[in-house]
Amino acid sequence: MTGNIRSINDDYSSAGQLTPAQIKQAAAQGFRSVLNLRSPTEPGTLADEAEQAAAAGLGYVQAPVSPTTSAGESLDAALAALDGLPKPVLIHCRGGGRATAVALIAIATQKKLSQEAFLEQAAAHNLGPEQPQIQKFLRDYYGNPLPDPQEVV
Repeated sequence: MTGNIRSINDDYSSAGQLTPAQIKQAAAQGFRSVLNLRSPTEPGTLADEAEQAAAAGLGYVQAPVSPTTSAGESLDAALAALDGLPKPVLIHCRGGGRATAVALIAIATQKKLSQEAFLEQAAAHNLGPEQPQIQKFLRDYYGNPLPDPQEVV
């Protein structure tokens, strides 16, 4: 596949918007599901992505997560979708940032990571605490909206 795919762990990888060819490649490479975090109204969204995934034999869920706000219901829906999808899952959004954040949040809750360990993982994937979904997670899971800037590595 292209350099668009970022492996997060054995269960989750993230990517930007997928093409029909990449969906087929994902199935050939062993992915079992696709989680699409894009809204159907976002420019550049693949209109028939669910059908493309089904044709490739992949499980599929579209659970839109806003790229600019931390709307709780959408993040919760995406995390719930991940629980039910066959692994490994290819999570995607427009550029990959939301997808990586959602994957890291899922891992943090599954493994009960400390806030410090979670922030280290986020930083290792070039995500900072200013990312909307990470802000929501820090607030809801750890009780902190943002760590002190000196705490962020």
